Amino acid sequence: MKNQNNNKNPKYNIQNSKLLNKSKIQNFNIVYHPHKITKSDRSKIKGHKPCIIWLTGLSGSGKSTIANALEEKLNRMHVHTYLLDGDNIRHGLNKDLGFSIEDRKENIRRISEVAKLFVDAGLIVITAFISPFREERNYARSLVRSDEFIEVFVDTPIEVCEQRDPKGLYKKARKGEIKEFTGIDSPYEPPLSPEIHLKTDKLSVNECVEKIVIFLKAKKII
Repeated sequence: MKNQNNNKNPKYNIQNSKLLNKSKIQNFNIVYHPHKITKSDRSKIKGHKPCIIWLTGLSGSGKSTIANALEEKLNRMHVHTYLLDGDNIRHGLNKDLGFSIEDRKENIRRISEVAKLFVDAGLIVITAFISPFREERNYARSLVRSDEFIEVFVDTPIEVCEQRDPKGLYKKARKGEIKEFTGIDSPYEPPLSPEIHLKTDKLSVNECVEKIVIFLKAKKII
């Protein structure tokens, strides 16, 4: 997998986040405590390998729809999963965060760490977040083994996303009522070499799901 971290703009650098105070953390005597039950032990019980399926794409691209359909499919196959969705996360874990660049970086950092915990628990975790910057997606990738991170580019033309606009966000962004909206006045950096590329203007939801399932089987994850 190529190194996709080509973002040199410190404005979007997750490691520059003021909310991530490494010096404060390092001032305490915090160490990792090894578990007697390992990730391998947990995954053996479940009968499949753990991984992160990271769906990224513009608002309205179909990430949540595909993620839900995928989890339903895997559930019918008796695969142990958990779905992390952008809106749902902001009702709990990240309800203290807004939509500034700083808060959006912290949003993805927290989600990445939670996804890592699910992988350690032996689960297949499905995430559905815009996550517009390569740097933040690479951060998520760096937390697990290379074969445990599957980047799925939900590639939908912005014109199609605007036509869908289920939340009316594009209309508000065009009117200037929403600032720093991805795809309008804030950039979206498409993956350079995702494990899976879904062109949703040409594929149905079921076809997208099947493409992901075929990949999981080919990699002997399920």
